[in-house]
Amino acid sequence: MSSALIVVDMLNDFIDEKGVLFYGSRAKKAIPYIRSLVDRYRRDGGIIIYVCDSHSKDDREFSRFSPHCVKGTWGAEVVAGLEPVGPESGGGDFVVRKTRYSAFYKTDLEDFLKKNDVKEVGVVGVCTSICVMDTVGGLANRDYKIRVYERGVADLDRKMERFSVERMRRIYGAEIISS
Repeated sequence: MSSALIVVDMLNDFIDEKGVLFYGSRAKKAIPYIRSLVDRYRRDGGIIIYVCDSHSKDDREFSRFSPHCVKGTWGAEVVAGLEPVGPESGGGDFVVRKTRYSAFYKTDLEDFLKKNDVKEVGVVGVCTSICVMDTVGGLANRDYKIRVYERGVADLDRKMERFSVERMRRIYGAEIISS
């Protein structure tokens, strides 16, 4: 049995001040905490999964949000300090490119988790009330044990963030880690 840490959308367009949909200082301040979790999961033999928005220039989502995380742009890259370590660098991090809120929508995440016998999943990233919560819902629907690290999530709206964390606890059965 394996454990995994899913790092959701810690991308320049969301985390850097120059990003199209900057989530604010709380998101940026989460980087060192998330980095420590990534290091701990790696040290303990866990799998690191980076979930990354990756849109085409004409994505339908842009009718609701400003164009962001367009494939091949700086905005779609993982923020400095959290970069994935792929096989070419001696690592085994897995990158999931998604076009919708849930990391399971038209991706190979489910197959990857099954292939690696993952049973427990930690989740961090942005935006708590959108992509984090939808991905946690997908994990719950597939019966994973879920931990949401509260210091490692951020949202534009603190009220929505608190609601989302509580919903993930009550509805999805996620364990909320607050320290």
